[in-house]
Amino acid sequence: MTDRAVAGVFATWTDLTVAGGPVRHYRAGDTGPPVLLLHGGMLDTAAGVWRHVAGDLAADHRVHLVDLPRHGGSRPWEGLLDDAFYRAFLGDLLDALGLERVALVGLSLGAGIAVGFALDHPERVDALVAIGPGGIGRRRRAQLVTWLALRTPGLLRLTGRWLARRPAVVRRSMADNLVAGESTEGFEEIVALVVQEARAKAAHGEPALDDWMVRAYGPFGMALDHLPRLPGLRVPSLWVRGDRDPLVGHEELTAAAAAAPGARLTTIRDAGHIVTYDQPDVTSSLVRGFLAASRGGGPG
Repeated sequence: MTDRAVAGVFATWTDLTVAGGPVRHYRAGDTGPPVLLLHGGMLDTAAGVWRHVAGDLAADHRVHLVDLPRHGGSRPWEGLLDDAFYRAFLGDLLDALGLERVALVGLSLGAGIAVGFALDHPERVDALVAIGPGGIGRRRRAQLVTWLALRTPGLLRLTGRWLARRPAVVRRSMADNLVAGESTEGFEEIVALVVQEARAKAAHGEPALDDWMVRAYGPFGMALDHLPRLPGLRVPSLWVRGDRDPLVGHEELTAAAAAAPGARLTTIRDAGHIVTYDQPDVTSSLVRGFLAASRGGGPG
């Protein structure tokens, strides 16, 4: 996909009010069934994560993208934006977009939100693609230490301000976490968007991590784990991870795909957590193929 095509998707937008707060909405594609793309947490934005995927999906879908609350153009927001908030928010968003039913494609935080909504409202979801989803699994490494750090007053806001003042650190982190490092397609544009987001978070006094991510942690186990409910998932689902993803393990995603009726599991080679940066063409092809196969069908 050309840089010009990438820019075209995000050159125009509509600012909506959803659940009492601002939401920036982008569109791509004029024909086909609707699909909603949900990016990840921390320093992700729609224009970053989906920069090479949205245009590809627009070939046969009406693609909707948003900056999630406290990301990109969707700010400022007040209050606690945890799992309970997002379960209601996503329904309000679909209403605001005039979408009765939609395919949900999420990455990381966005995938965790999508899974929760699909479990609660299968009547509004045609298909689910969960890429490196949060909210899957009972425990994490260093569970108690991580929980204590996340609940230390002011630490996450200090972290946000620290990152905003150190673009070189952000750049090195992106290079270290992308399989191709600085050779990743569009690396400079990716870094520029991530640095811009770090500065926006600091300017608005936001914590470095989203409430959804923080509140998912308990001291001795995860407070949010969709896995026990997945046998009741009633929509076609595809579970995806990069083979070098340090955040979402193969065992966790295998368990999720095994629990969800009729689910598919795919591992993308030479990809880390944000597979849309590492392998955008493979991701686009995979999602398009799954959505085409699942159209009009259900689990199994």
